[in-house]
Amino acid sequence: MKQEVVYGLHAVQALLKSAPQNVQALLLLRGRNDQRLQKIIRQAEKNAIALQFVDRRTLDEKSGDNANHQGVIALCAGETRVHDEKYLQEMLEQLARKGEAPFLLVLDGVTDPHNLGACLRSAEAAGVHAVIAPKDKSAGLTPTARKVACGAAEILPLVTVTNLARTLRQLQQAGVWIFGAAGEAAQGLYQSQLTGPLALVLGAEGGGLRRLTREHCDHLVKIPMAGEVSSLNVSVAAAVCLFEAVRQRSALTPDDFQN
Repeated sequence: MKQEVVYGLHAVQALLKSAPQNVQALLLLRGRNDQRLQKIIRQAEKNAIALQFVDRRTLDEKSGDNANHQGVIALCAGETRVHDEKYLQEMLEQLARKGEAPFLLVLDGVTDPHNLGACLRSAEAAGVHAVIAPKDKSAGLTPTARKVACGAAEILPLVTVTNLARTLRQLQQAGVWIFGAAGEAAQGLYQSQLTGPLALVLGAEGGGLRRLTREHCDHLVKIPMAGEVSSLNVSVAAAVCLFEAVRQRSALTPDDFQN
């Protein structure tokens, strides 16, 4: 069975909290004895997870070149769990039964695992229900992405879909409004109504939204730029869009979402 590596204090701590049954062993830096590591050790001992104290070279080799493992690595059974279209449909039905407006982030071809991890971190902090991405030509939940996500990858569902355009149509049929971020859009982000069932769509680094994705958006919006730089990094743009939606939605009551 394939063994997966998860490293970094936040990522490992979140994994021990959300899915300790998947952790086969923890590799810990020998001689490190600070409070943050002790908290992880207590979590591991509570779940009867084997602890191995090793030198830094062993941790470096396990985590890969230039990885900031912070002295802790979790060895897990199997591959990272990602979700599919069926999970997304079931989640939408569950939210409808609760009268809760879906709040989704869609990433169209984001290939840099650092950006994926940063987007997951912002999305989880904003209260997003799930992040959606195409299976092909997108970054996966690599150890780097999980490390950058600081635990969000172990909490927030990542849904990978075969056909993103088809998924956007299905979201629209479920009453979700699709807002795509595009620099050439006529409508500004801060003039847009982001308070109902919502999916924010952001494109790949450099290329932005693909043509077919753009055509399936109900609205295109832009982040106003006052300086000379023409665009933001996708993870920064995602955070700006998500928290503008949070600002607008926080002023509403549950009854407003149901109208």
